[in-house]
Amino acid sequence: MRVLLLTVFVVIADQFTKLVVKGISIPALNINWEGMNYGQSFNVIGDFFRITFVENPGMAFGIDVSSDSKLYLSLFSLVASIGILVYLVAVRNRSFTLRFALALILGGAIGNLIDRTFYGVIFEYGPLFYGKVVDFFNVDFWDFTIFGHTYDRWPIFNIADASVTVGVVILIFFNWKINKEDKELGFGEKDEKENETINLVEEKKPVLVKPVGTTKTTRVVKSSLPMPDDVPSMSAEDELLMASRLGEDSFNDDIDSDNGKDNNRKKS
Repeated sequence: MRVLLLTVFVVIADQFTKLVVKGISIPALNINWEGMNYGQSFNVIGDFFRITFVENPGMAFGIDVSSDSKLYLSLFSLVASIGILVYLVAVRNRSFTLRFALALILGGAIGNLIDRTFYGVIFEYGPLFYGKVVDFFNVDFWDFTIFGHTYDRWPIFNIADASVTVGVVILIFFNWKINKEDKELGFGEKDEKENETINLVEEKKPVLVKPVGTTKTTRVVKSSLPMPDDVPSMSAEDELLMASRLGEDSFNDDIDSDNGKDNNRKKS
C-alpha cells in the first residue's frame, strides 16, 4: 500500500526534527549532536512562531499523569497504533481520502509512541515505556483555558501532533468526500440495495382492513409500482375509503354467491 509511505515519511520527519532539537550522541558512529538546551527558544517568524525545546511527560496540552498512568498511556498508544494499521489494511481498496487521513494519524501515533517507549532508555533517564515526548513548535494564539490550564500561546507541539490533528480534521470535515469516493468505487451500494429491498418488502405487506358495517376483513396489498404523472395521488383517508369499498364489494359478492347456492337448492 503506497499510502503507508506517507506514514513512514511522517515518522522519519518527526524523529529527525526531534533529534535535531534534543540532540543525540552515538559514539560508535562518531555522531555527537548537542541540540538545544531545555527551555531554549528562538524566533522563526517574529514572536508569532518560535522553536522552543520542551519535553512532555504526560498527555496532550501538558497534562501530567502519574507513573502508573504513564505506563498505561504508552501501552494504549501501542495498541491504538496497531489498531489503526490493521484498519488501514482492511480499507486498502476504499476512498483515498480516508486512507490518506488514516496514514497521517498512524504516522503521528507511531512518532510519539517512539518517544514514550524508547527515549527513556536511549537518553538514560527512564525505563522502557516511560519516555518523554519532545515538543518544539511554539505558535502564538489567543488566550484560552482547557483542562484547568490557561494558555496565552498554543501548547507546544511537534510534527507527530500536527499529523494526527490534520488526519482527524480530514475525517471530520471531508467525510462527504470519503462517502463520494466510496460510492464511485462501489462501496456502500450493497447496503443501499439491501435497504431498497427491505422498503419494497415493507410496501408490499398486506394491510388488513375491515369495511364499515361489516365483520369481513379484507387483505389489501400496497403496490410500489410507479403511478403515471397524470394520476393524482390519494391521501391516506382516500386509500382507507377505497379499501373499505373494495371490502364491501367482496362481501356483497359473497352474499350473492350464497343466495345463488340457496336458489339452486330450492330448484332442485
